[in-house]
Amino acid sequence: MSWLKKYSQEIGNVKKEEDNKNGLFIIRGLPGSGKSTFAKEIISNVKNCTHYEADMFFVQDGQYNYDRNKIGSAHEWCLSKVKEDLMDGKTVIVSNTFTTLREMSPYIDFCKSNSIPFVVYRMTKNYGNIHNVPEEIVKKMNDRFQNYPGEVIK
Repeated sequence: MSWLKKYSQEIGNVKKEEDNKNGLFIIRGLPGSGKSTFAKEIISNVKNCTHYEADMFFVQDGQYNYDRNKIGSAHEWCLSKVKEDLMDGKTVIVSNTFTTLREMSPYIDFCKSNSIPFVVYRMTKNYGNIHNVPEEIVKKMNDRFQNYPGEVIK
């Protein structure tokens, strides 16, 4: 069974009859909602699959060194890597907070313009965030969270 058939059965906005070998999983949610854990689950079930997060930009020699002044560069890097791998025929997972539709639109627009299937998952659990994002910041993120039509709530 192709990745698309297995994962698209939950939603109606992806064409189930397509048997593309590549596609995009967009995983969104607040810090600590299980985005990375769900990405690992998908990777274990899908061949030729890569995973990107903007946070990966800040990992150097195994150490996470966040610099808020470089967040724009981190998201540009992430989008670039996703596009590159999709064009190479890989299945890709991108997991970021994506609190607004505008933040997801470059990925969705790229998929639509290249006839690449995609699925949007919204993680809603609270496992505690590993990057120690202050609670008031998480609340602001939650307050601006926008629904995406057809997203799968997990």
